Amino acid sequence: MYKLYFFLLCAMLCTSCSKKYKIEGTSSVSMLDGKMLFIKIPVGDKLVNIDSAEVIHGLFEMQGKVDSTVLASLYMDDECIMPLVIEPGHIDIQIDNAGITIKGTPLNDCFNDFVVQKNSLDDRAYEVEREESRMIMDGKDLQTVHQEIQKKRDEIATEMNQLAKTFIQDNYENVLGPGLFIMLGNSMPYPFLTPLMQEIIDAAPEAFKNNYMVKEYVSVARENMSHAPLH
Repeated sequence: MYKLYFFLLCAMLCTSCSKKYKIEGTSSVSMLDGKMLFIKIPVGDKLVNIDSAEVIHGLFEMQGKVDSTVLASLYMDDECIMPLVIEPGHIDIQIDNAGITIKGTPLNDCFNDFVVQKNSLDDRAYEVEREESRMIMDGKDLQTVHQEIQKKRDEIATEMNQLAKTFIQDNYENVLGPGLFIMLGNSMPYPFLTPLMQEIIDAAPEAFKNNYMVKEYVSVARENMSHAPLH
C-alpha cells in the first residue's frame, strides 16, 4: 500500500511539474540592464500582463503555471520585442545585438526555425535592393535593371509566401498557425484577405476557422472587402 501511495504521489508531482513554465534569459545588450520585461497575452481586445522580470546584470527569470498553451508576446515597457509560446517546460531567451532567440520547448523551437528562415529571406531581399543601387551606380540600362531586380523581388516574395503558408498549415491545430495568420493580417493597413490568406482559409480545418481571433479577423476582412470599390 505504501508503494502505491508513493507511486501516486510521484505521478501527481510529475503532472504538476509538467504544467509549469520557466523562462531563463540572458542579454548581452547593456542598455537592457535595469529594464523590466513583461509577458503579455491577448484577453478579449486587451493585452494582459501575466509575468514580468527585471534584467539584472544581463540575466532575468520568470516562472509560473500553464493552464493552457498560449501565444504571448515579450514586451519591454510598451514595446513588443518578440512573440513567444507559453507552454510547459524550460524556455530559453537570448538577447543580443543581432536579435532575439527563444527556444527550449517544442512550439518555441518550431517558431524559432521559422524566424531563422524568414530572417534569411529578409537578408536576401535587402541584398537585392543594394544590388539595384550598385547596378544604377555602374550606369546599367534602367529598364534592364528594373527587369532583373523585379524578377528577384518576385522570387523572394514567392518564397516568403510559401514559407508562411507552409508554416501556418503545419500548425493549423496549435497556437502558432492562428497566431501567424493574425500577424499577417496585422501587417495590413486594415483587415482584408490577400490571395495567400484566402488560400490558407480555404484549406484550413474547422478548428482553425473557428479560432476566435481568426474568425473575427475573417469576418471583419470580408465585410471590408464587400464595401471596397470595384476597379
